Amino acid sequence: MKDKKLVIKGTIIDGLNKKETLKQGVIVIEGKTISDLGKEGEVKIPEGAEVYQGKTIMPGMIDSHIHICLNGEPGFHQLVLESNLYTYSINAVVYAKRTIEAGFTTVRELGSPGYLGISLRDAIRKGIIPGPRILTSGQPLSITGGHGTFLPPWLHSDCDLGMIADGTEEVRKAVRTLIGSGVDLIKLLATGGVMDIITSPGAQNYNLDELKVATQEAHKLGKRVAAHVEGLSGAKDCIRAGIDTLDHGIELDDEAIQMMIDKGTFLVPTLLAPYNIGEHGVKGGIPEFAVKKNLEVIKKHTQSFQKAYQAGVKIAMGTDMGTPFSRHGENAKELELMVNNSMSPMEVIMATTRVASEALGLESKIGTLEKGKLADLIILDGDPLADITLLQRKELIKLVMKEGEIIVQR
Repeated sequence: MKDKKLVIKGTIIDGLNKKETLKQGVIVIEGKTISDLGKEGEVKIPEGAEVYQGKTIMPGMIDSHIHICLNGEPGFHQLVLESNLYTYSINAVVYAKRTIEAGFTTVRELGSPGYLGISLRDAIRKGIIPGPRILTSGQPLSITGGHGTFLPPWLHSDCDLGMIADGTEEVRKAVRTLIGSGVDLIKLLATGGVMDIITSPGAQNYNLDELKVATQEAHKLGKRVAAHVEGLSGAKDCIRAGIDTLDHGIELDDEAIQMMIDKGTFLVPTLLAPYNIGEHGVKGGIPEFAVKKNLEVIKKHTQSFQKAYQAGVKIAMGTDMGTPFSRHGENAKELELMVNNSMSPMEVIMATTRVASEALGLESKIGTLEKGKLADLIILDGDPLADITLLQRKELIKLVMKEGEIIVQR
């Protein structure tokens, strides 16, 4: 691989230019990285290089919020009762393959039992199984009885999706434990959620002092923090605490949005999750309580997204893949929903490439097509700027490359 040279030709969306594409573009790849990029005729083609021609070349896509062990099951509590760590792990291998086949070369995995996310990430790094580059939080942190509690207390699972930590010292220890196990970031369940049996989406779970301790410990040890946020008070305390990404971001008001801009906080909107719950509902097997809660928040969710976008909040694409009827490999539906809610196709592509790489802290390596960056890219048989839904059609994604290696070729 070190001496292998590849050349990709076509119209280039580099993730940097907000207005224009590079027509008749050429990308030269040597080993894992991009060694040259420019207009055809101005770039020297290495002797003996393999040449690939396509209509549109763009960076590999990034999903900033997935759950690799879930795959759209309508009810989490039944799944938890029927599953063990082995079944979750087997399923995760399949879902990882589907994800990269859909053109997503990097994902941020924000909640799986035990050390599943860490083990899967490492197996993909070693080339044992195919899949996207994974950044994982391992088990998210939750309060007793808070978000992520899918079973009543008289039922027990041996592979809980979350880790309970109450009070500042328990939170401090839990963050250190997770980082010591090898996670890439910390995830906090800061408010209730739609799928909870008891808590409401807007109910704040972690207090400000707990959020601050978690963030300080993580940042001190070089790790970023993501927060599940579906309520205003929880959102504001997360921003005050210095959390890096607000995921979902329901109920944001003008003050919270300005706080995000001032702090540089990213929004990961996950429009797909409530959309799918609304589309399939009780008829699809989703619990009635969850459908009812979803109806209460879905309009607030889209309004928050639109206000944040219009105000200039940094938006990184994320799906919450794994939630009811959100299935791995169908991640690009989120891009269509973002376009339907005010963003332009180019802005959405940048949110799924460059801005997402910044939210993950990987902007020096991936997210744009530039000299010296890792060669993560896809070739699409069509123009996503004319029709963003083309990215949902896997048969049109003719090539998927990660670090210079062709993973999918159709």
